[in-house]
Amino acid sequence: MLRCMLRAKIHGATVTGADISYEGSMTVDEALLDATGILPFEQVRVSNLNNGERFETYIIPGERNSGVICLNGPAARKCIVGDTIMIFSYGYVSEDEIKDFSPVIVRPDEKNRI
Repeated sequence: MLRCMLRAKIHGATVTGADISYEGSMTVDEALLDATGILPFEQVRVSNLNNGERFETYIIPGERNSGVICLNGPAARKCIVGDTIMIFSYGYVSEDEIKDFSPVIVRPDEKNRI
């Protein structure tokens, strides 16, 4: 049996932009992606701590060490600049792997730096 488990989480990132005219996705500082192992175009779930919105989108890498967290396209309606969000990535883990499994959790500062 495979179980869907939290694989990686960016906890407490600050939204730095919202671009409704972009086709879609979410731009995230490449340093945060590297720290969590989240890949470009990977599906993620986002939770907005300010308004309770939860939604899914995919990731595109932003400039390394820029602190960028920008919601693009329809997702831009779910957050405003300054909101605090959590970004979740899930993966399937076998029963044998679960014993040694633990998620990667990154808690960036107010400028989205590790």
